[in-house]
Amino acid sequence: MPATSAAKLYTPDILALAVSLASYPTLPAPALHGEARSRTCGSAVEVSLLPDGSGLIEHVGMQVRACAVGQAAAALFARSAAGTGIVEIERTLDQLAGWLEQDGALPDWPGLDLLSGARAFPARHGAILLPWKAAQQALGKAVPAG
Repeated sequence: MPATSAAKLYTPDILALAVSLASYPTLPAPALHGEARSRTCGSAVEVSLLPDGSGLIEHVGMQVRACAVGQAAAALFARSAAGTGIVEIERTLDQLAGWLEQDGALPDWPGLDLLSGARAFPARHGAILLPWKAAQQALGKAVPAG
């Protein structure tokens, strides 16, 4: 019996990642806050980031309203965001968007290979990008205009 589309998309690894989001509660002020919403599916991610003295992410908090794939992407973001800054977030966002559109290599972000099944589901692409978009917005607030 062939696997259904849902079975290909919602693997045990994806579902386990989605559950792990409970480890990243929203951070209170003075954390930087950003949010992003997918126009395609309505998923939304709010991040709260506490940067260290050099502007790199030290702590991550999240509130995620998305399908299991979007939740899994958010968990992958949260697990590996510490120690990154806006340049790496923006680079990963650009590479991830290209990869999803079949126009580039998988970014060097731990665990993203677990999302490879979602490449065949364009309706999920927007949800996958949300954590990096929200983090870009949050970190952009800390970057002095110049």
